[in-house]
Amino acid sequence: MGHRALVGYRRPDRLYDLRYSHWGGDDLALATRITADSPLAAGAVDSDLLADSVALERILTDYLDPRVHEALYLVSREFEVEPYRVLWLEWGDGREQGRGAITRVAPRKRDVEVRTWFRATKTVLADVIEMGALSRRAAQSYLEARVCEDQGGRVYTYGSSLDEDGPEYTPTPDRWTEGDE
Repeated sequence: MGHRALVGYRRPDRLYDLRYSHWGGDDLALATRITADSPLAAGAVDSDLLADSVALERILTDYLDPRVHEALYLVSREFEVEPYRVLWLEWGDGREQGRGAITRVAPRKRDVEVRTWFRATKTVLADVIEMGALSRRAAQSYLEARVCEDQGGRVYTYGSSLDEDGPEYTPTPDRWTEGDE
């Protein structure tokens, strides 16, 4: 299965060259393994270019699938590495829309804290949806707000390329249960 991660290497033109790591999302160890002397972390990052000259926003919308990837690393030209944990903001029941978030974390303790917090929060919200106390949209909005406010996250929608003329992401409106109006 792997613990997939994307690694973006900053270019002089402020865009990124993008590479893939099959195991880089596990414990965020690439944050310390990517260096000027070992830019591909001794083979932990694929040498094949996934994409070149990509803006950060396009990395999120076109490449960083929150259902697949667990981490994103942004590497400066001086090889300073910023690790981000990828959080999937949907529930796996076939109605996914590709909503995700990234939050910058430090490897080890802080990463474990964020992952534990997120799993617990999302699990409780799934139970609240199942009990009928909140709509899916209300629960997802709450989850997105908590990720942003509590964890410094940045929400995005994967699969909604900036180059497409298609419709923008429009959340499903809440439906109030009878008697709550």
